Amino acid sequence: MSATVLILPGLYNSGEGHWQTLWERMLPNAKRVQQKSWDTPDRRDWVETLDAVLDDATEPVVIAAHSLGCALTAWWSATGNVAKNGHKIRGALLVAPPDVEREDFPAFVTGFSPMPRSPLPFPAFVAASSNDPWCAVDKARGWARDWGAQWHDVGARGHINAESGLGDWEQARGWLKAFE
Repeated sequence: MSATVLILPGLYNSGEGHWQTLWERMLPNAKRVQQKSWDTPDRRDWVETLDAVLDDATEPVVIAAHSLGCALTAWWSATGNVAKNGHKIRGALLVAPPDVEREDFPAFVTGFSPMPRSPLPFPAFVAASSNDPWCAVDKARGWARDWGAQWHDVGARGHINAESGLGDWEQARGWLKAFE
């Protein structure tokens, strides 16, 4: 892939065995966006961090987001410096977007609710699981529709993380190639 793959983990970052961590190790063009706080995410801080990484990008990028990283992508598209950096993004893979609007969503995660629903200014795929404990599949499908993204139901895979048993998730790496 000729673009840089920006890996956007969610709450607590992506640990060992997570497909994002495996991709970071195996894809020579992958770069994890390091947030100021993985444990107490603040939307404004996370958007500023993504803006800074995109400011520094000298080649096209593809976003590979998981969980709260999906909400970050939607918020960056709604409030970030899209006029300056939007053209750098070839596409986004948004995996397991969390329902940030749930009453029981962690209160220490600030500013991510409500989820932006405006169309994304770049092509995107949304992949979700039918038994994700953090988001009902119909809600994720609705966001995909609102964002103008292609929808992928990956079946019963939980939160599509290390516990999902996907390894380096070859299927999703194939989706990334659509953005080359």
